[in-house]
Amino acid sequence: MSSDYCPVYAPFFSVLGVACAMVFTGMGARFVTVRVTLSSLIVGLILAMTRHRSYGTAKSSVGISATSIIRPDLMVRLCIPVVMAGIIAIYGLVVSVVISDGLKPKMPPFTGMVQLGAGLAVGLSGLGVGFAIGIAGDAGVRGTGIQPRLFVEMMLILIFAEVLGIYGFIVALILNNKSKVDDIDTLCPSFATGSGMGWLKNQG
Repeated sequence: MSSDYCPVYAPFFSVLGVACAMVFTGMGARFVTVRVTLSSLIVGLILAMTRHRSYGTAKSSVGISATSIIRPDLMVRLCIPVVMAGIIAIYGLVVSVVISDGLKPKMPPFTGMVQLGAGLAVGLSGLGVGFAIGIAGDAGVRGTGIQPRLFVEMMLILIFAEVLGIYGFIVALILNNKSKVDDIDTLCPSFATGSGMGWLKNQG
């Protein structure tokens, strides 16, 4: 079923990259500890997407709720940090879909490792951006509630924080493009033939 150049565990690193891209970009205030198995990674991915809010959204929402009591007319304008925090998860979703599209049973470890790096690049940069937007957004909306002229300065700070996530997103896409191996059939000619489960292909 596998060879020295294309071991059977190689796709696991790509799946781990997909999980890292989504889990870290959608990371909340609490952390989910799972065992490093394929089923646990899928469970951790689902939990991170459904049960946990991102830190940026949660932190900014506290400031928005507190400021809206005093200045309810600024409620819509002050929701921008929450929107920008949500965009971070989109970066992770795009990279996860791109990596998942290239998942195949026959993969060299090089492809899996590079795709893992792509997931970590967008995931960890998104995690940092979430903390930056959460802290800066919380302080910004509270200050804007007292002095509305601070809104423009708050937006500039949030934009520069968001750009950090774009850097990780671009690096992840470049890494994923570099992970493709053209001569995979030459590199792994014995995959799914001869021994192992290859006999199933000849039953029909």
